[in-house]
Amino acid sequence: MVLRTRRTAFYLALVLATTVLFTLVYNTGMAVWEGRPQPLYRSLEVVVQSFTTTGYGEDAGWQSPQMNLLVITMQLAGIGLILTGVDVFAVPWLREAVTPTPPESIDVGPGHVVICAYTARTEAFITELEARGRAYVLVEPDADTARELHDEGYRVIHGDPESTAALENARIGTAETVVADSTDDANASIVLAARDANPDVRAITLVTDTDLARYHRAAGADEVLSPRQILGRSLIGEIPTAVATDVDDGVTLGEDFELVEVTVAADSDVCDRRFTEVNVRERFGVNVIGAWIGTDFETPVDPEMQLDAGTRLLVVGAPDRIETFREATAAAVRTFPSQRIVLAGYGDSGRAAYEALARTGSRVTVLDSENVDDGDVVDVVGDARDPAVLEAAEISEASVLVLTIGDDTTAIFTTLIARELNPDLDIVVRANDDANVEKLYRAGADYVQSLATVSGRMLASTVFEDEEVLAYDKRINVVRLPAGSLGGSTIADADVRGRTGCTIVAVVRGGAPIHGFDPHTFQIEADDELILVGTDDDVIRFEREFVE
Repeated sequence: MVLRTRRTAFYLALVLATTVLFTLVYNTGMAVWEGRPQPLYRSLEVVVQSFTTTGYGEDAGWQSPQMNLLVITMQLAGIGLILTGVDVFAVPWLREAVTPTPPESIDVGPGHVVICAYTARTEAFITELEARGRAYVLVEPDADTARELHDEGYRVIHGDPESTAALENARIGTAETVVADSTDDANASIVLAARDANPDVRAITLVTDTDLARYHRAAGADEVLSPRQILGRSLIGEIPTAVATDVDDGVTLGEDFELVEVTVAADSDVCDRRFTEVNVRERFGVNVIGAWIGTDFETPVDPEMQLDAGTRLLVVGAPDRIETFREATAAAVRTFPSQRIVLAGYGDSGRAAYEALARTGSRVTVLDSENVDDGDVVDVVGDARDPAVLEAAEISEASVLVLTIGDDTTAIFTTLIARELNPDLDIVVRANDDANVEKLYRAGADYVQSLATVSGRMLASTVFEDEEVLAYDKRINVVRLPAGSLGGSTIADADVRGRTGCTIVAVVRGGAPIHGFDPHTFQIEADDELILVGTDDDVIRFEREFVE
């Protein structure tokens, strides 16, 4: 709207200036070149007639070439102004006339979720809601964004989520939950408005600055989520060295059963060998659920697949067995006590990563664009995209670069530069948008975790308390779901993996997890809960096949 107003003002100013200029030149030309002086108002009339293509009156039939050239120029200028006027006025009007307008209110049944407003972080959450058949209403304050979302099929209304009226239009009075996912200060205002409209609604907010979480609670938020901190700690667990063993990066499924991701290191006992040759289950007593091939999760693992350096395996088993397998996949020579790590970006994710690294004994160099008031933590101040700044952080001597930068474009460019400066560097990156994950891998990152995915899974776990998401911060989903229509069947008979891509790793019966069962003979009961592993799409397929 502001841009359109500026364009209109610029166009009107252009018309006025052009009219005045041609009036003065025409009036002078009639006196000098034609010998027919006339009042300015007569010259103005001729200029307007020329611009509007309505004729020239008594002045037609100029004798001098200069006046003929001037009139031709005026005619061309008039055509240009007309075409520009069409673009400024007619085209936007026609676009608005034919483009569907998002509603300002919507009808929805009780128990829905009100989301304020749309961000990349809420995309994964909306996917979870749709997969579970839960209704939602998205309140978007920006008219253009709301229109685009409406065109794409989202249940969206246009309105200010900080106003009680907009929330009432989203039927917050019958809503079960309201999720505030705007700026930190706006989220507090949204909660206050939600409490005015429906004191009983459950309010969940996402916070960027964790210091402001208490103000969200003071405003009435029931849950305040900080995905950035969880993601920062998670990234450290992905460093493919012995540091990973000092950070709790696994998902505990019982006292003697957990699920972790293990990276195959160069020069390890299993590196460059075929999967079938390693005999993981027979030698180590753990089960491999799947493997990451680039950005794709492959399950089951092809027996002929070669375990190259950097291959990531998802395994389940007893903690001591998994630790034995870790040792086999780790480098033969461990130099992690003298390991040098560069941490670029000291926001909430960076702080959480730094605190996790502090427990490992590694030498950490912190790089940030500004020297934050947090003791002497930041060692190098500058732009991470500047090779000189990275060299000042001793990137050439580092073994790991952890990128927790707030801008994905900056992270992509930094990854490219760092990879060129140190080809052997392990690069672990936080992405803010799912769409940039693949770009970061192509730029040279070894591991990328999406803040949007973590945020969506945290929201899903908080809203669906009966369907607990066990891991927000893995590239795969680890969830606990009811058995649904699988009750009375065996896993093999139902062909769960073939139909959905998910792997059931444990069954919770009577509050206790059961694992190590034979999928061909173990029968699932109707009251069981299933702990399963799969990509987001796999889990959605499972829910549609067996839970809905």
